[in-house]
Amino acid sequence: MPPELNRNEIVAELTAMSDRYERALGENDIPELDALFYHGPETVRYGVGETLYGYDEIAAFRRNRTGGSPPRDVLRRHITAIGTDLGTVDLEFRRHGSERIGRQSQTWVRMPDGWKIIAAHVSLMADIS
Repeated sequence: MPPELNRNEIVAELTAMSDRYERALGENDIPELDALFYHGPETVRYGVGETLYGYDEIAAFRRNRTGGSPPRDVLRRHITAIGTDLGTVDLEFRRHGSERIGRQSQTWVRMPDGWKIIAAHVSLMADIS
């Protein structure tokens, strides 16, 4: 039997976690960002200009990134809850001062200490103008 998709309470939990991530990203709250990622070698983050394997590489990147992530507006968000312990959050964004559209995908998994990002991908659409 396939897992149940999009139970309302799980979508609400993932929405709250996504909001928490966006707030931490905008404020460059490194301890909060660290807390939202799974602390293990299984965690992966593909960024616009970096490829990071494992929590340690992700945490080091955050600490070495001057000024944090550029400010952005979320244009669209799509959340899929898969059963009660797994979900994806995909969004489109635009950085302030830019017309390029960015995309972010995150895979969230419920761990004993709460929801954690175990895989993330951030990319910018090609400038086709």
